[in-house]
Amino acid sequence: MARIVMKFGGTSVADIARIRNVARHVKREVDAGHEVAVVVSAMAGKTNELVGWTREASPMHDAREYDAVVASGEQVTAGLLAITLQNMGVHARSWQGWQIPIKTDNAHGAARILDIDGAFLIKRFGEGQVAVIAGFQGIGPDNRISTLGRGGSDTSAVAIAAAVKADRCDIYTDVDGVYTTDPRIEPKARRLAKISFEEMLEMASLGAKVLQVRSVELAMVHRVRTFVRSSFDDPDAPGMGDLLNPPGTLICDEEEIVEQQVVTGIAYAKDEAQISLRRVGDRPGVAAGIFGPLAEANINVDMIVQNISEDGKYTDMTFTVPSGDVDKALAVLERLKASIGYDVVQSEAGMSKVSVIGIGMRSHAGVAATAFKALADRSINIRAITTSEIKISILIDGPYTELAVRTLHSVYGLDKQ
Repeated sequence: MARIVMKFGGTSVADIARIRNVARHVKREVDAGHEVAVVVSAMAGKTNELVGWTREASPMHDAREYDAVVASGEQVTAGLLAITLQNMGVHARSWQGWQIPIKTDNAHGAARILDIDGAFLIKRFGEGQVAVIAGFQGIGPDNRISTLGRGGSDTSAVAIAAAVKADRCDIYTDVDGVYTTDPRIEPKARRLAKISFEEMLEMASLGAKVLQVRSVELAMVHRVRTFVRSSFDDPDAPGMGDLLNPPGTLICDEEEIVEQQVVTGIAYAKDEAQISLRRVGDRPGVAAGIFGPLAEANINVDMIVQNISEDGKYTDMTFTVPSGDVDKALAVLERLKASIGYDVVQSEAGMSKVSVIGIGMRSHAGVAATAFKALADRSINIRAITTSEIKISILIDGPYTELAVRTLHSVYGLDKQ
């Protein structure tokens, strides 16, 4: 017998027929004798509808009331799934975040989980009850419903798995695992059997949409073994109930991966923009003077390149931001012109960031050189480069994104079995 947390996203619970299919997945684990908690998202499209209503009611709405509205989507799904399970003869009940409770900070709309007491859930497991939990929500210190930000149900599931000391957390989505790259771009992309927490964190933060970044961070901190699985697989197909190796991709400690590949995957993010400040006076504190105000404006700065003049008096500062933040960033920089003292600011949208990721890069030389040569052979110009211990990110012109992804996927042998 194991303790399992199962999470189902919006497309998995989009209508009553799909909720019945989800219930079959849950019943399979219950019939195998496992203790089960289920975390659900709102039905596909419902959160967007609720957000739209709040904005229509008032563009400058109270964030606390926003949370009260948008949290209702998950509550509906949790109730419907509990009813469906009860109709199948499964002892189940729905839980809202505040009933557990999932305690968060006071940042309504983007709250962070502070604590979950799993004792009550564990007690109910002992009574044979399945807990169907509304994801994406908790309760803040002001005793009001809080929400965790978009994609927060993944975070809810991993946090609950950590709180109840689950043997694993199964994230059911509309894909059947984590692939070496986006199969829509590269048909030869392969599903990975295992990927380390660190690699998954890099892939999620660099453009892969399989899991929400915060959920991977939480799984890594608490060492929650996490499976990415498809809810559209037949719940009763052979192997679906395998406790140790069910179908999908296991996200786990690096030590569990016996044969480490040099490169595990290629991620990409479109709609990047490049901003350059020319002839900035090179003095201590100038970088803080630029990037501090950008951070205060909630502008996410990514790649940063600095070129210092030969005489050491000036520097050119180039960095990237999401294309949607360009105007806001330029407005901030215009206000700072007198204090920073740059000559001119230049911006260019339509960039893409392509990243090579793999824990095997720690112990292998020449990985970056291979990427640079492969892109050069395809006449793809590199605008900027950043590296870490297990990834290389390259900024290129947007129209070359798919060619770059396919080229790098091939040059590292990821298209081979």
